[in-house]
Amino acid sequence: MGLYTIIKKIKQKEKEIRILMLGLDNAGKTTIVKKFFDEDINTISPTFGFNIRTLLYKEYTLNIWDVGGQKTLRAYWQNYFESTDGLIWVIDSSDIRRFNDCKSELHKLLLEERLQGASLLIFANKQDLSSSLPVEEIQQILELDKIKTHHYLILPCSSITGQNLIEGLNWLVQDVHIRIFK
Repeated sequence: MGLYTIIKKIKQKEKEIRILMLGLDNAGKTTIVKKFFDEDINTISPTFGFNIRTLLYKEYTLNIWDVGGQKTLRAYWQNYFESTDGLIWVIDSSDIRRFNDCKSELHKLLLEERLQGASLLIFANKQDLSSSLPVEEIQQILELDKIKTHHYLILPCSSITGQNLIEGLNWLVQDVHIRIFK
């Protein structure tokens, strides 16, 4: 019995999903996590390192790893890849000057062997701002059509209003369920 088979059997028994939340600094990762927990989002500071939160969602236990996105921390992202079932990539849709950096970091992640097969949810955050680009433009800029290694979905969202956050989480859990728990 291979290691993957053993891990799959353990996960099936526990119904546990490990979600890694990444993106450039100030994209809104921590705000999204706080919104999932219905917590106050008025006082948020940058994440230096990581936060782990556990959310009971439907019949699953979601372990959400929110990792800081500052340039100095990105080299450490690889320390969190192991056993990731779902990857949430958060983009600041209004930060047009950093889209190339965002694209580069995302495509580097998708080459990581330990993230192969992980479901990919892309939140195009801050859609409540008038300066935000629409999802169709973001999809082209990030060259998402080149992604052949992961199931993915991109959704416009707002960590402030909560727009599409639950819809995204539903898709991610369903996609992981189909791959691991069936």
